[in-house]
Amino acid sequence: MSLAENKRCLFAHLLLSLSPVSKQDKIQSQRLLQKYRQYLLLEKALSTNTLEAYVHDVEKLFAYLEEQEIHPFDVTLEELEHFLASLHDGQGIGPRSQARMLSGIRSFYRYLVLDGHLEADPTLLLESPKIGMHLPEVLSVEEIDMLIAAIDLSAREGQRNRAIIETMYSCGLRVSEACNLKLSDLYLHEGYIKVEGKGNKQRLVPISERAIAEIMDYMTDRAEIPIKPGHEDYLFVSARRKTKLSRITLFHIITELAEQAGIKKTISPHTLRHSFATHLLEGGANLRVIQSMLGHEDIGTTEIYTHIDAHRLRSEIIEHHPRNKKR
Repeated sequence: MSLAENKRCLFAHLLLSLSPVSKQDKIQSQRLLQKYRQYLLLEKALSTNTLEAYVHDVEKLFAYLEEQEIHPFDVTLEELEHFLASLHDGQGIGPRSQARMLSGIRSFYRYLVLDGHLEADPTLLLESPKIGMHLPEVLSVEEIDMLIAAIDLSAREGQRNRAIIETMYSCGLRVSEACNLKLSDLYLHEGYIKVEGKGNKQRLVPISERAIAEIMDYMTDRAEIPIKPGHEDYLFVSARRKTKLSRITLFHIITELAEQAGIKKTISPHTLRHSFATHLLEGGANLRVIQSMLGHEDIGTTEIYTHIDAHRLRSEIIEHHPRNKKR
């Protein structure tokens, strides 16, 4: 190597070492991200969707820090606040989505402290964006009946869809829980089903006699489907694809039925879960019981339904109290 070439190499190496975010830093960041992914999978036992969302959140932060020439280990509280501001100002991401992304970033920095990469967590004093109270849409019992009545039982998927609606409403299932419900999870003679929720946590949930009857009627149709290997144990399957139902398919089933039933509310499969919990609370069920049925880790998540109940009560008072009636 000539003297001139040697000087150029030394100069390039010097520039690389002086750069706040060098090539080596990028490689280190990717390795960290891979170790973090393994931590979420093995230690936290998160679902695939939650795991990928958390990793994607950290990747967004890495991209921002690279632009600012800041190493992830050197980030400060103020710089994290600027990152959140950039999500709103530059990308139009709202407070609720920011708060969700912040969960992933907080989890990452907690991991760095646990694994000995950092002594202090820079997200410790980072405030979440202010989110107004959002009351989810809820169907009345009459609207649930309208949804079920809109199902065409002469169609190939008719009885299956009826069993899905009754089961989700009867047990307050998440859409992923309904899609992943297995025959081996059914204890219909005992009146229970076993549900695998977030973080692979399992819970036993009572199931109504009506939902049991609809499932039993559906089993006749299901027996005629040549289900593909690996999908034989799933309860709800697609007659066309011969595999378990996907979340997207279930979403389309619910929204189409709502349209056919003439329900004007914007609903999704999760609306059945909200309706389940709200109707339980209205019927006098204890909040802790509802928390257990829904599989909520934090009672604060379940408390949203007390707000729904209070909101509905206020509407009833406004509509029916004599002092509120227009003269």
